[in-house]
Amino acid sequence: MVGLSLGEKNFIKGGIAQDIRTDGRKRLTYRPIFVETGVIPQASGSARVKMGATDVIASVKGRGGEELSVELSTALQRCLLGGKSGAGAGIDLSSLSIVEGKVCWDIYIDGLVVSSDGNLLDALGAAVKAALSNTAIPKVEVTANASSEEQPEVDVSDEEFLQFDTTGVPVIITLTKVGSHYIVDATPEEESQMSSAVSISVNSQGRICGLTKRGGAGLDPSIILDMISVAKHVSDQLFNKLDSEIAAAEACDDE
Repeated sequence: MVGLSLGEKNFIKGGIAQDIRTDGRKRLTYRPIFVETGVIPQASGSARVKMGATDVIASVKGRGGEELSVELSTALQRCLLGGKSGAGAGIDLSSLSIVEGKVCWDIYIDGLVVSSDGNLLDALGAAVKAALSNTAIPKVEVTANASSEEQPEVDVSDEEFLQFDTTGVPVIITLTKVGSHYIVDATPEEESQMSSAVSISVNSQGRICGLTKRGGAGLDPSIILDMISVAKHVSDQLFNKLDSEIAAAEACDDE
């Protein structure tokens, strides 16, 4: 919990109301974002993302299995995988299928918080997207008996890999409500003054993939709809910056 004086609290709230935050940003502006990929050689894919002083790492491991499984925190799971049925999922789990209903890839995603300076969920979501773009899945050959009732035999290549398709992987936009205004990429001091926060995952086509809320104050449905509209608008800014950083990071990896 951040300890602030009454004057500091009023300064934060007043600045947000005037669209001038304590660090000089506007309400819907992010701190600088930096991405580094391939930071964990033992993983199938990995990335490190820094948003201001918030520093997180995501790693992806893949192995063959009989069930689809993605290990994420509850909030990340809601934002990236949609509902329990998988409807609206930002990550296309069907792309992990090797033989439908029999064999698939299990993808395990681990997140590590190196340094926390607010807006952790958005940073972790960005790191997951960057790590998945860095993920290579071994090419698999299935033997002829795969269509029979027997468990199919598969040959996993050690030399040929397929790039994980991240086209539909969304970004997470957390809108933090302070007073009557929303802000993005909140600092811990700003988060301490919030009444509620809504995290919305949006893909590059502007489709909502998931939503989760925290904070005790209830929100009118009209406010939720307005927040979704704002998140769609802000997502363009985040996608452009994140895609640019990922491309630059992967270019460095190839050198």
